Amino acid sequence: MSFETLCVIWFVIEGVLLVGYAILDGFDLGVGILHPFAARTDQERRLSMNSIGPVWDGNEVWLVTFGGALFAAFPEAYATVFSGFYTAFMLLLFALIFRAVSMEFRSKFESPKWRRFWDWGFFGGSGVAALLFGVATGNAMIGMELDKWGNFHGTVLDQLRPYPIVVGLMTVALLALHGGLYLRLKTEGELHERLKGILWRVMWAFLALFVITTAWTLIAIPRATANFADFPIAGIAVLGMALGVANIPRCLKHEKPGQAFFSSCIVVTSLVAMFGLALFPNLVTASNDPAYSVTIYSAASSPKTLTIMFIIACIGMPFVLTYSGLIYWTFRGKVKLTDNSY
Repeated sequence: MSFETLCVIWFVIEGVLLVGYAILDGFDLGVGILHPFAARTDQERRLSMNSIGPVWDGNEVWLVTFGGALFAAFPEAYATVFSGFYTAFMLLLFALIFRAVSMEFRSKFESPKWRRFWDWGFFGGSGVAALLFGVATGNAMIGMELDKWGNFHGTVLDQLRPYPIVVGLMTVALLALHGGLYLRLKTEGELHERLKGILWRVMWAFLALFVITTAWTLIAIPRATANFADFPIAGIAVLGMALGVANIPRCLKHEKPGQAFFSSCIVVTSLVAMFGLALFPNLVTASNDPAYSVTIYSAASSPKTLTIMFIIACIGMPFVLTYSGLIYWTFRGKVKLTDNSY
C-alpha cells in the first residue's frame, strides 16, 4: 500500500477507536452525570453504579488504545495535542480517576454523609470529563494558533472560548441522554419509570444545544463542511444522525428501551463521523495559518511502522471485539445487587 493510503487507513482506525470509546465510556459518563438526580434512595444509587460496574474499566481501554495508536501512527500530532492541552488532559485524568475512586470507595462505609460525598464525586468526575471532551472537540473544530513547528503556546484560558464551551455543554447533554437510555435499559421499577421523564428533558436540552452548535459551526467554520460533498459517507452520517434523534422519542413513548439505546449509539457514531470528516486531512487545524496545520501526512510515522501496526491491528482487533462481546453478553439483563456489588 502507498504511504497516503496507510495514512488514511490509520485516520479511519483512530476514528473507529474514538467511536468505540464515545459509545462505551460515553454511557458510563452519562450514568454518572444523572446519578444524583435520577437515583433517590441508597439502593437506587447502588443500582446506578452497578449498571456500569462490570464494564466501566474495560470501556476506558478504548481511550488508552486511541492515545497509544495516535502516538505510534501520528507522533507529531500526539506531541502537538498533548503539549497544547497538557493542563486540560491533567484535569481530565484527575476527573476519570476521581470517578473510579468514587465508585470503589462509596460502599466502604454505611455513613450517609460518606456515601453522599462519593455520590457527588461520581457526578463531578463524570460531568467534568464529559465537558472537557466536548471543549477539546470544539477547539479541534475551530482550530488552534500554532507556530510553524506545530507548537501551541497559549493557555487554558485561550481554550475556553465560547464555541468550545457550547460544544462541551452539548457533549454533556448528549452523554447524559446516552447514559440515561442505558440506565433505563438496565433497571426496573421506580428508577426505570422516573428516568423516562428525566430523559425527555435531557433530550430537549441536547436538541437545543445541537441546533445552536450546528448553526454556529456552519456560520463560523465554513471549512467544516468542505469534505461533505466529496465523501458519500457524509450523507450516511447525516441521515443516521437524523434518524437516530427522531427514533429516540418514539422509542421512549412506546417503551422500547433497547431500540432507544441503539438509536443513541447511532447518534454518537454519526457525530464522531461528521467530526472526522470536518477535520480531514487535518489532525490539528491551525487557525492562524492553514499551512501550519498538522495533517495525517505531515504527522505520520514511516510507511514501515504504519504497515507493521496495521498487521498487528488486523490480528488483535478480532480478539478485542470478541472479548468485549463476551463481557457484555455475560452481564446482560437487568442489574441486580449482590454482596460484591458497589
